[in-house]
Amino acid sequence: MSPSDSTSSTQDPLPGDGRNETDNERLDRNWNAILQELRVTQTGTQIIGGFLLAVAFQSRFPELDDYQVTVYLVLVCAAALTTALGLGPVSLHRLLFRRGAMKEIVRIGSILVRATLVGVAVVLTGTVLLIFDVVVGRVAGITAGLAVLLITALIWLIVPRLVTPPAD
Repeated sequence: MSPSDSTSSTQDPLPGDGRNETDNERLDRNWNAILQELRVTQTGTQIIGGFLLAVAFQSRFPELDDYQVTVYLVLVCAAALTTALGLGPVSLHRLLFRRGAMKEIVRIGSILVRATLVGVAVVLTGTVLLIFDVVVGRVAGITAGLAVLLITALIWLIVPRLVTPPAD
C-alpha cells in the first residue's frame, strides 16, 4: 500500500461537504444507497414481470392481435432485461468486493441502476399501453402509455433538477 492509499482511507476527501468520512466510508455509504434503490425497483419489476408472465396463460391471450402480441413479447424481454440489470450490481459486488474494487463496484453499480430505471420506465409505460389497448382500444393505449411516460419523465428527471440546490 502506498502512502497515498493510506491517506485516502483516513482523511475526509471532501472537507466542508457536511460529512466527515473517509473514501472507504463514502464508498460504503454509496454502495448502501445503491442497494436501497435496487430494493425499491426490484419489487415493482417483479410484480409487473409476474403479471406479464401470467398474461400468456389467460384464456383471452389468443385473441390478441399481432401488435398486442408484439408489445407483450417486447415487454417480457424488457422485464427480463430489467431484472438482469437490477441484479447486476449484486453479482458485481459478489465477484469483486474481496479484490478491493469498491470504487469500481460503486461506479458500475450506479450505471446499472440508471439502466435499470430506464428498463422500469419502459416496462411500466408498455404495460399501461398494452392494458389500455386491450381493454379500451389502440388510441387509448398509446395515449395512456405516453401519459405514463411523460409523468415518469417529469417525476424522475425534471423534479430532481428543480429541487437541486445551485452550486456555490
